[in-house]
Amino acid sequence: MTDLRTPPVNDGESTGPRHPIQLFSLRAREYAYHKPLQTIQVLEAGCGWGHGLDLGAKECHVTGVDVDTPAVRAHTSGRADLDAWHLGDLRTVPMPPRMYDIVHAHFLIERVAHAELVLDRFVAALKPGGLLLVRFRDRETAYGFVDRALPGWLRALAWQVMSRRTGDPGDDDPGRRPDAPERWLGPEGTPPPAVYETIASLSGMQWYCVMRGLMIAEEYTSVDAMAAFGRWSHLVNGVCRAVAGLSRGRLTAEHSEVTLVIRKPENRLARVI
Repeated sequence: MTDLRTPPVNDGESTGPRHPIQLFSLRAREYAYHKPLQTIQVLEAGCGWGHGLDLGAKECHVTGVDVDTPAVRAHTSGRADLDAWHLGDLRTVPMPPRMYDIVHAHFLIERVAHAELVLDRFVAALKPGGLLLVRFRDRETAYGFVDRALPGWLRALAWQVMSRRTGDPGDDDPGRRPDAPERWLGPEGTPPPAVYETIASLSGMQWYCVMRGLMIAEEYTSVDAMAAFGRWSHLVNGVCRAVAGLSRGRLTAEHSEVTLVIRKPENRLARVI
């Protein structure tokens, strides 16, 4: 059987189109180019912490969904790029079947419970041939292990460091890494939940796509979370490598995030949910 997936690439230091925000927007514009007479329907999954896509001049309708917490609601209500949004239990918020051309899930699946059921709803809401753009922190990395093992006060301190090191595109922030225009969103000192269910891993998502008949078109890994600590990144990297060594190969320190471009098949005979 032919493997249609792109081999994993460690692009943690890249500044080109492989950066997830640029990559996802590029793939969304390529998709929209082949549907010139249609309004592109986008589901922004994780709208309370994530980033929107740039579809250029293409007409689109963007709907946001996320869990309902004060931090998420505050950020979502301030987003001008959303045409509609729904907050609440992601197993029940409105997601009509085969409604959306693109589902963009940015740093969501590692911070929600029942992540597999939530992903099933995203896939069901996608039109045949649609794109599922997913980025998450990998639980099977040393960084993911440390992130979920740290006490709350220490995670909050680490979040403050990352928040000061990053900013939105175009921010005049001398501390912002030039290859990381994305912001670690949310009130300063308020990290997202560290749920990290089994599916929030590269192997977990690969298994999920095989079981659901989805095709991983592109697959990348990066070290952005560790690099976001700025001058402390070497210390964080050292801790992660120590944890990886103690795990005897069970955890890796070679990446912290995974970026996937996934396609839902158009073939009516393919297994779709």
